[in-house]
Amino acid sequence: MHRPIEVEARSAYRIWIRYQDGSEGEVDLSNLAGRGVFKLWDDDVAFENVRIADDGAIRWSDDVELCPDATYMKLTGENPEEALSRFKSQAHA
Repeated sequence: MHRPIEVEARSAYRIWIRYQDGSEGEVDLSNLAGRGVFKLWDDDVAFENVRIADDGAIRWSDDVELCPDATYMKLTGENPEEALSRFKSQAHA
């Protein structure tokens, strides 16, 4: 699992995030905004309350969180097959 170490809200439903491995940058979440539980982000203050949970999830509330591996893949362009292969090789090391 890629562990985020810093996160902050940016404008237009973007977050800036840094991971333990040094990867960092902005991730565009606008495709989620206003849909289902992500309606919470209609309130700008709620979106700005992003944080890293104890389990590593990127969280806004008890009901709204994102998997750190999914945001890592979106940030770096890594595909699920590459992530699974890397995970398997780390598990056997």
